Amino acid sequence: MAYFSELHGKRVLITGGSKGLGLGIAQAFVSLGANVIITGRDKATLAEAAEQLNKHAKVCSYLVADMQEVKNVYAMVDEAVRQLGGLDVLINNAGINIPKKALEVTEEDWDQILDTNLKGMFFSAQRAGKHMIPQGYGKIINIVSQMAFVGYYQRAAYCSSKGGAVQLTKALAVEWAEHQIKVNAVAPTFIETEMTRGMFKERDFYDDVIRRIPLGGLAQPSDVTGAVLFLASDLANFITGETIKVDGGWTAI
Repeated sequence: MAYFSELHGKRVLITGGSKGLGLGIAQAFVSLGANVIITGRDKATLAEAAEQLNKHAKVCSYLVADMQEVKNVYAMVDEAVRQLGGLDVLINNAGINIPKKALEVTEEDWDQILDTNLKGMFFSAQRAGKHMIPQGYGKIINIVSQMAFVGYYQRAAYCSSKGGAVQLTKALAVEWAEHQIKVNAVAPTFIETEMTRGMFKERDFYDDVIRRIPLGGLAQPSDVTGAVLFLASDLANFITGETIKVDGGWTAI
């Protein structure tokens, strides 16, 4: 039997799914025949991504949503459940970063990062849990970061949000285990995408990152999607509260 064949027909919601890692995750689920809804803040980008994903099968649609607004998050999850006829897998991928020295971080910077990366993640999971608990099944996968485990320059707020997300993953896993809802996380290192290529044009920054990764090079979106698919599949049915680090060995040092 092919790996992950059980994901065919699964009802999947992916936040931040219109580009970068989120789009890569959506492509992986779509290729396996899952029914996918992607979300994001920009309708045009979402529509373009959905069109790309639907080239071979009409299994993907999109919803515009702002993860910083709780009412918006609730409406997003409820509408996804309505369209999909239920919800089997939630991928909490939406996230932002505003790199700044700690002394320069403003209250607005802090709130934007924490509201998207942590508050939005919690209320998205909470609403998904409301629908998953009655069915006695569900998988929630939070995309966090290796920055939940190590510190790095100009990322005080970002590290705080991702560290909180790892603890949130554990708390939800424990509370919802009796309902057979598995809550796990994936913590990538720096990923090479269209969005990050500009950042890595700064040679000193690029060299410092590569120096810290024993396997060398940057992670590709496909390196992360493998971990996500594993956690969403039946292979991980007895795993909950865990974080898989896809970091090339950075945090092993």
